[in-house]
Amino acid sequence: MEIPRLRDSGRRKSREPFRLNEIPDDVIINIGSHLVYLIYTGRKDISGDDWGDTLALAIGGKHLASPLGIADVELEKLAWSAKTVKCKNPFEISSVRLISGRCSPDYSYGIVNPHEDVQKTGTAVLNIWNERINIAQDNYASVRTSVLIRSYDLCSYILFEEENHRYCTTDYEWKVNNNGNLVGYLANTERQIFTWQPHGSQFTIHTQIPKSARRFKIKKPFALNEKEVLKLLKFDPSWISFC
Repeated sequence: MEIPRLRDSGRRKSREPFRLNEIPDDVIINIGSHLVYLIYTGRKDISGDDWGDTLALAIGGKHLASPLGIADVELEKLAWSAKTVKCKNPFEISSVRLISGRCSPDYSYGIVNPHEDVQKTGTAVLNIWNERINIAQDNYASVRTSVLIRSYDLCSYILFEEENHRYCTTDYEWKVNNNGNLVGYLANTERQIFTWQPHGSQFTIHTQIPKSARRFKIKKPFALNEKEVLKLLKFDPSWISFC
């Protein structure tokens, strides 16, 4: 829907650069061009920090590069959590697993044995996530997750966004899988939504890729080799000093 016209809309301090998951072509071009640059300068893969830098450059924001909190990139009072996932062929998958930080029911709630009451542990895990969302939303007017799915050869990509939100803990049922991990299902269904690993406390959200996700390819450049880089820099042995 269109943004409503309001008499007090002038009080709004920031505006989103584009609507949720309606990523414009110029942003895709900015992202693609930076990916080409990274590959050309020797990247053999795209890390989470690389994706944070790329997204920030593409939208004119700032990459916070902080290990704490949900926000990775900010633009005025808007924030994005930047996630990147690698798979063989992005165009053939319908869902993706997003590693979404560590949730420790032991540290937060004193739950020493997570398997004693898996429903209680699962509820604690979601409460920890929900509190992180609360903190992020206290600091930003809008918080999104930006997901970049990349192919092994770094030529094919899917990009989509979703709004970060809290989860109603009573909507999910928790079970233990063969690996001893806790798995959260949408209540009364077989649809898996979460995985939580007791060893390491890693929390993963299973996310459906929306039909509106942007799909694009880049022409992969030849990477510069070490000799080419040193030549471009006009390297001289005098740059090395002995102490």
